[in-house]
Amino acid sequence: MPDFSFEDAALGEGYVRIAGIDEAGRGPWAGPVIAAAVVLDRVRLGPELRESLDDSKKLSPARRGELLGRLRTCAQIGIGRAEVEEIDRLNILRATLLAMRRALDALAGPPDVALIDGNRAPELPCPARCVVGGDGRSLSIAAASIVAKVTRDAEMAALAGNGMRATAPPSIAPRFSVWAQVRRTAVRFVRSPRSSAHPRAPPNLECWESRADEI
Repeated sequence: MPDFSFEDAALGEGYVRIAGIDEAGRGPWAGPVIAAAVVLDRVRLGPELRESLDDSKKLSPARRGELLGRLRTCAQIGIGRAEVEEIDRLNILRATLLAMRRALDALAGPPDVALIDGNRAPELPCPARCVVGGDGRSLSIAAASIVAKVTRDAEMAALAGNGMRATAPPSIAPRFSVWAQVRRTAVRFVRSPRSSAHPRAPPNLECWESRADEI
């Protein structure tokens, strides 16, 4: 279970305002990658909420939504994103780092230090500490993972409701909201071995999103 060990170590180094940063959307074939930066108010957090925070992938959608509502009362939250076009142009790693930087920039004020989930940190205006598996080790990162996951899931659910089963080819993709959110790098990856002329699209958005909890 995550705790404040990394935050306490940062406090011991003289850092006071500590942000956790995590992302959602690196694995799926469609949609943006969304990152969240969270600065927890440890006084207002309370022991029950503290014990409830965990890696978002270990929580049910309903539980994640409930926790996000409670986090809004005891945390400062910044959300950043990188769009599909940026993912295709930059690659998913660089787009993820860009979303993380935008999330930190969206905070009300800059933190003294940032705890980043993973082994790569974006260029930030403050010191950064990478924490591999951080969403299961740091409470600040766990909170960020919940915020990012709920935010992205809500957006993708809305997109699905606007045309989940549209299977238009890329040549007319702009007319279909779903196809407009498909990462072209992913489409190229799944070209049918029987024909290189047309990409073989997954049957619906649920398929594209099914890999989200595997990363």
